[in-house]
Amino acid sequence: MMSLDGEIVGPGDPAYEEVRRTFVHRGRPALIVRCRSAADVAAALDHARTHGLAVAVRGGGHHAAGFGTNDGGLVVDLSGLDAVELLDRDRRLVRIGGGATWGPVSKALAGYGLALSSGDTADVGVGGLLLGGGIGWLVRRYGLAVDAVVAAEVVTADGSIVRASATERPDLFWALRGGGGNFGVVTAFELVAQPVTDVVFGAVQHAAADAGAVLRQWSRHAADAPEELTTAVNLLPGGGPVTVQACHAGGDLAAARSALRPLLGAAPQLSDDLRTVPYPEILADMPGLPPGFRFVLRSAFVRRITPELVDELVAATATAAVNVRALGGAVARVPADATAFAYRDSAALVTLALMGEEAMVERATPRLVETWQRIAPFTTGAYSNFGTADHPTDAASIYPASTHQRLAEVKRSYDPDNVFRHNYNIAPAA
Repeated sequence: MMSLDGEIVGPGDPAYEEVRRTFVHRGRPALIVRCRSAADVAAALDHARTHGLAVAVRGGGHHAAGFGTNDGGLVVDLSGLDAVELLDRDRRLVRIGGGATWGPVSKALAGYGLALSSGDTADVGVGGLLLGGGIGWLVRRYGLAVDAVVAAEVVTADGSIVRASATERPDLFWALRGGGGNFGVVTAFELVAQPVTDVVFGAVQHAAADAGAVLRQWSRHAADAPEELTTAVNLLPGGGPVTVQACHAGGDLAAARSALRPLLGAAPQLSDDLRTVPYPEILADMPGLPPGFRFVLRSAFVRRITPELVDELVAATATAAVNVRALGGAVARVPADATAFAYRDSAALVTLALMGEEAMVERATPRLVETWQRIAPFTTGAYSNFGTADHPTDAASIYPASTHQRLAEVKRSYDPDNVFRHNYNIAPAA
């Protein structure tokens, strides 16, 4: 067996039933290796290679497509690699383990008066969010979460422990920032955090009947809002209220309300809970899901929200929940080819979601597919962090063709045998 500092869990072990599952999925892997170092990860990969085991890599285990587990293979569990360290106070440089989750990380950084644009919920993994790009509540002010990354420690498919940065293996560094888990296991990230303590956060609610008016007004002004303001519109199925969520990167409530006012328009407001809070408090706690609970998601980027798209999104609430999240600002100032996340000219990310008991989701999924077919002509690409097992998206449909080709060439260099294929897979270039 492997020699390592971590723990090996297999079927029959007391911890197996708990650690075999992820946020949504219950896999049945042959082995789960709970790593405590990069050397442990290298040992796990060597064992998988020797015994012909498929590899899944788990950071937070939150991806709804179930990439953090498998059946009959080996799971590299990074949860023991969760340290947060301040490397340089003047540069605001921090090091975060690849298995950390955003709730503890945000609280640790708050102790230094710092923050990073993070996942929406406390138990989302740092690694998964960063590898997919990282759209969070500070995105318009400080860019994607991945834009803060300056270096990464990576265990490659052959067990090598390497460093990737702008000057060290720059091809790998480029691919890691948006290309998913295709190129290696990231055991640590180095990032430049931002001097954020308090933010204004909350939501304004409107009646369901005003959904179209609210979304049209928001879409006219969201892109021109001050960059401190990041917003999203939520349309609920079944006649639920329309909410405009907002995060203002600063503790000034009056400034936040002033920035938000043009986005809201004349539709009557049912409620308003905007408040100044410490940044870690905006990350929602996601309770454990009951057995049989399912997610089905579709997501894509839009360069412009047209009146026709608004009509389709409002109609989509007959089937699914709709979320439209503003981009622009700092995201758009980074050149499109600077990272593997390529849709920087997008106005927004559109997501449709079915959530609930398995039989209900099963019945409703065909209607979701039909609804998405009507919305898809207005969109481009997809957001790899928002995907589900029912829709095995080809990586070629996530990335522009030139980005996908460049990723395939990096894949050929670092994982020519496609060891890391339990993901939105990028095959090595021929």
